[in-house]
Amino acid sequence: MTEPGSKPLAGKTLIMSGGSRGIGLEIAKRAAADGANITLIAKTDQPHPKLPGTIHTAAAELEEAGGQVLPFVGDVRIDESVAEAVRQTVERFGGIDIVVNNASAIDLSNTDALSMKKYDLMQDINCRGSFLLSKLSLPYLRESAKAGRNPHILTLSPPLNLDPKWAGASLGYTIAKYGMSLTTLGLAEELKNDGIGVNSLWPRTTIATAAVRNLLGGDQMIATSRTPDIYADSAYLVLTSPAEKTTGNFFIDDEVLAAHGITDLDKYRVVPGDAELTTDLFL
Repeated sequence: MTEPGSKPLAGKTLIMSGGSRGIGLEIAKRAAADGANITLIAKTDQPHPKLPGTIHTAAAELEEAGGQVLPFVGDVRIDESVAEAVRQTVERFGGIDIVVNNASAIDLSNTDALSMKKYDLMQDINCRGSFLLSKLSLPYLRESAKAGRNPHILTLSPPLNLDPKWAGASLGYTIAKYGMSLTTLGLAEELKNDGIGVNSLWPRTTIATAAVRNLLGGDQMIATSRTPDIYADSAYLVLTSPAEKTTGNFFIDDEVLAAHGITDLDKYRVVPGDAELTTDLFL
């Protein structure tokens, strides 16, 4: 476990897809508090009518938290955009130590109702975007490993649970999210001798984000969710674990915390009490 008062991510460079709000922003803020360098690749240059925050407000929050920030207005679906984000990150901060594949699109429609445009969007952001950002960062992650800087790739995707009910309920989304998880599975094996930790992390319960409120269940589901802090705290523990020994895992947030002796999770509830929380998809 990280020593109290120590800052293992100080001076490390993290590049994240998305991150202008929600879970990604909280993970980035946790790293910023250590004094990390952070590149956010996000499209939200102007305020969204239904979603809080832009890449610029996120950057200001991260700098206030203690990080150095490169806000890169770009699209994880476009090869040149991601390549330029990686190039600018290396130019400004000198390398890359951590990749967080956070950007994700969601549509839980069944096959009849899902437009191919939305299917392609989910594939391109979730699966292809995670593959692309990881791929373009590999040379710098290998350099980080050689320098003993404990490099990690962390993808926010679920365990590969092949219970047919998930694919049967939301086939397009399941394919896209499992594509992210297959990227973890494959890269962990491919890079097992390179000293790069490659893992996925998923929450036990729904997390109180704008996506959950707007797309999944409104205020009622928010009330039975946990706050993004639980995802951020567990991500931090994964990213500060020894990379050579911590790879190929499909972590669940509360299990990560429990492994580090944190079992009182009441502070992560949106609504205090003992009401039953909503279990997330794929579990």
